[in-house]
Amino acid sequence: MNDNSATGQLGAGGGGPSSGFGATGRARYHARTMPRPPNNRRIPGATVARLPVYQRILLEFVRGGTATISSDQLADMARVNASKVRKDLSYLGSFGTRGSGYDTEYLLSQIERELGLDGDWPIAIVGMGNLGQALANSPGFSSRGFRVSGLFDIEASLVGRRVRGAPIHHLDEFEAVVRDDPPKIGVVATPAPAAQEVADRMVRSGVRSVLNFAPRVLTVPPQVLLRYVDLSIELQVMSFYLSHTDHAAAEASSPLPHAVGLSPASPGVVS
Repeated sequence: MNDNSATGQLGAGGGGPSSGFGATGRARYHARTMPRPPNNRRIPGATVARLPVYQRILLEFVRGGTATISSDQLADMARVNASKVRKDLSYLGSFGTRGSGYDTEYLLSQIERELGLDGDWPIAIVGMGNLGQALANSPGFSSRGFRVSGLFDIEASLVGRRVRGAPIHHLDEFEAVVRDDPPKIGVVATPAPAAQEVADRMVRSGVRSVLNFAPRVLTVPPQVLLRYVDLSIELQVMSFYLSHTDHAAAEASSPLPHAVGLSPASPGVVS
């Protein structure tokens, strides 16, 4: 399918007042430079999903000046049991001290290296409605190695404007823009009808990781990493537990932060 037909279908799929796709302060710590312990063990997916939770907890402890942390403390904050914490951390190496716990800053640095947060991860966002703008303005998209390398939409009134200094390009320019700075992650923030075509375009351009915010199941080649963030599903899960009082509250609570927290866009950020 050529670019012109793709653009036409995308325009028909969305539409809204703020986007062609439809409406939709604390100082960083400085991790110590330490050698990474050798680790050839394959880390289970469930452990990988918990590592960002541990990272967030440890970051707050480091910022608060806490030098050491026990597996019990970390487990309590992460809402898992201590043996699971110790098992998870064992995949990263052996650096805890029995009786005194973990060096908080060192453990944080090891988790961040394991998560690849010491790398460079350019991100392209397609769909610059309310959601796309909130994502581009979110500190999580401009910190710890993540950086916005391209913003795209089809709405003429948005093209050429800037979000935190990054210009919004027309989707027709996608291939040319990403050729100069290939994104490692493509973010789909369009309405559902446009999502598959946008994902296809990303894949054809060499994007190998897609984060989908659109309420639609996508199809990508097996070598492409695809993950979903669907806030409506999380709300439906919560409504289930609110409607079924026979289920224990503990069953409804999750140790993992499924929903994505977005910082509201500041006035004047989009120019």
